[in-house]
Amino acid sequence: MRAVIAAEPGGPEVLSVGELPDPTPAPGEVVLRVAAAGLNRADLLQRQGFYPPPPGASDVIGMECSGTVAAVGEGVDGWSVGDEACALLAGGGYAEQVAVPAGQLMPVPAGVDLVTAAALPEVAATVWSNVFMVAGLKPQETVLVHGGAGGIGSFAIQLAHQLGARVATTAGTPDKLAACAALGADITIDYHEQDFVEVLREATDGHGADVILDNMGAKYLQRNVDALATEGRLVIIGMQGGTRGELDINALLRKRGAVIATNLRGRPTEEKSAICASVVEHVWPLVTEGLVQPVVHGTFPLAEAAAAHALMESGDHSGKILLTL
Repeated sequence: MRAVIAAEPGGPEVLSVGELPDPTPAPGEVVLRVAAAGLNRADLLQRQGFYPPPPGASDVIGMECSGTVAAVGEGVDGWSVGDEACALLAGGGYAEQVAVPAGQLMPVPAGVDLVTAAALPEVAATVWSNVFMVAGLKPQETVLVHGGAGGIGSFAIQLAHQLGARVATTAGTPDKLAACAALGADITIDYHEQDFVEVLREATDGHGADVILDNMGAKYLQRNVDALATEGRLVIIGMQGGTRGELDINALLRKRGAVIATNLRGRPTEEKSAICASVVEHVWPLVTEGLVQPVVHGTFPLAEAAAAHALMESGDHSGKILLTL
């Protein structure tokens, strides 16, 4: 099969298409013939040599894909050759075929085409598991979503809005802020020009955010705590702003707040399967109704993976970038 191979750690130019053996399904696995694969920030880190796949996972980059079932392993029920699906992966998505634990396979929601479905698994599983399963966002609460124009941010805005929360978000350009507002954001904040803590306090009459979904890490740590409401929950899912920060424990104690850091890729298959099942139960109906949709910036052929990575690194995109086969 064709697959994107990183010759060595480095920039986008290290990516090229080569040949690898076709995967075969182990017991409990399904092999998908890939139609499209979604790009994620973690893919850039893996290409640079900073984020290796979990033990036993494919070295090929790619944490989500969509496609058609090509083979079914022993002990798998509910999936047959020819079924269309999208999948949450530990690796292997940038290839013509990939082996997936059956529990991490999800049906393509009605009304979503097979290529676009590749934009769903990571964003849906990340947002649902962190904002709702972990942080317990409730209707009428306020959630602050950092990076609202990205794939995860754009999905978080829509899902929180549809489930009755008040949504604040940060973005870096007027066009991106307008796009966030169109998706359902009630409060939009230009992180270049405005202090999100001050804007949020003013917009919420001093209440702050009950939940914050943060992709920045260290750079925003103390300001995020400052922006929390009493009994607020800060969920850190990324480290774009660094890995080490200083935390004012007294400020957190006064608010009876919580700081939670999670990742999805390294979790055991059983946990990821439970998240996928919950996504299908709770999120897919909203996608099917057209109330929540993946935002796709554009697609690139598999052979142009380097160009797709360069675009993601530039930040000159909104929503998801997909590789197509």
